[in-house]
Amino acid sequence: MTGGQPLTLAERRELLAGARRALTGLDQELWRAGSRELAELMTEADDVVVAAECARVVITREAMDRGDTGNGTHALTPVQWVRTYAPSTRTGGSAKVVALAQAFAVQGNAPVKEAVLSGRLPVQGAVAAVNHADQLRPLLADGAEPAVVQGLVDMAIAEGPRGCRALRGALLARYGADGALQREQDGARRFVALSQPHVDEAGIAEYHLTLDPEGKAVLEAALGPLSAPRPVDGTRDLRSSDRRRGEALVTLVRQAVASGTVAPKSTKAQLFVTVELDTLRAGLTGAGATTGGADAGTLLAPETVRRLACDASLIPVVLGGEGEILDYGRSVRLFTPAQTKRLWLRDRGCTFPRCTMPPQWADAHHLIHWADGGATDVDQAALLCDRHHHVVHAQRYAGRLVHDGGSSRVDWDLTPGSYDELLARRAAREPA
Repeated sequence: MTGGQPLTLAERRELLAGARRALTGLDQELWRAGSRELAELMTEADDVVVAAECARVVITREAMDRGDTGNGTHALTPVQWVRTYAPSTRTGGSAKVVALAQAFAVQGNAPVKEAVLSGRLPVQGAVAAVNHADQLRPLLADGAEPAVVQGLVDMAIAEGPRGCRALRGALLARYGADGALQREQDGARRFVALSQPHVDEAGIAEYHLTLDPEGKAVLEAALGPLSAPRPVDGTRDLRSSDRRRGEALVTLVRQAVASGTVAPKSTKAQLFVTVELDTLRAGLTGAGATTGGADAGTLLAPETVRRLACDASLIPVVLGGEGEILDYGRSVRLFTPAQTKRLWLRDRGCTFPRCTMPPQWADAHHLIHWADGGATDVDQAALLCDRHHHVVHAQRYAGRLVHDGGSSRVDWDLTPGSYDELLARRAAREPA
């Protein structure tokens, strides 16, 4: 400011040139600086970088508004214009400058623009916030966009682009349209994959594993206790975290193979599930639940929690309106080894039509979900392999036990939503 007036463009150019001169040859003078002064110089230099990146974006926006990027004898695209007049972007970064300049013109991105212009949000974080906002907009409930964009801006300021990625699930759970989080997590199952091993000359095998949120939660819950450091005779465990986890995974596979023909004596996984009291009362039809313990913080959609509740040890941590813990539950709805063995003998394997998965690789599924008040009785259970267990929950299929002479079988109604119709009929029969 000069005499209370904004700086002119000429004054700004002069100051920018001065800043460049101040930074040129800085390395020859740093030996004079004390440790505190060195830290202060680093902070000032970083502020200059953030301000300069912001300036490139607003200058690009102005050039685009004027049409300068496409005029003249040698017409340029916006990206080419940036590369021409900001040569440092030729090795990368010009597309981000243009993308953010374009985003500034979108009314819904006003919080991003304000945070960048104020110097609170670097360009890289702003680009991440805009990209995630664009991805989330079609999935949001009406009126939720402003809160979501502001949440992404706040997270980008605090944690950078990585924080925006971590926030996606929570934003969908709170602000997404009905069922958006569940559909996204169900869709993620198609990316679950385990590669064939790549074996080197020494016989070392490398795999690539990709899991959806549900698979990650279950695997981490199982790996947690097995991969913890284990000192020997007072000597600390010197194995790396990756080595401990790899050896724990091999242990899990060995245990599974060894018990393949024996009914399980313990639960397959144990997860602490944190859920709001109102959500629990609503039958888990709300936003979702968060796992704790070995895999703290994984957000799971409601139907995913229901599916896990059939055959994993879920310990509910019920929260009140202010988030305080009201009660720690204890899993009381798991099928016992004796019940599981009876299901093996009765169902002979997965009960889904035309599935041939053997019984030892199937889960015990509550025909009336435990979350809906279903009993842990053999007559209210059916074996399902992992794939069909997912399908039954996702499509809301209803199954019923049919007694035919001296044998019994499970029949499935493969009409989407048939389970909800079954619940409605049950509710109509029950006294108010």
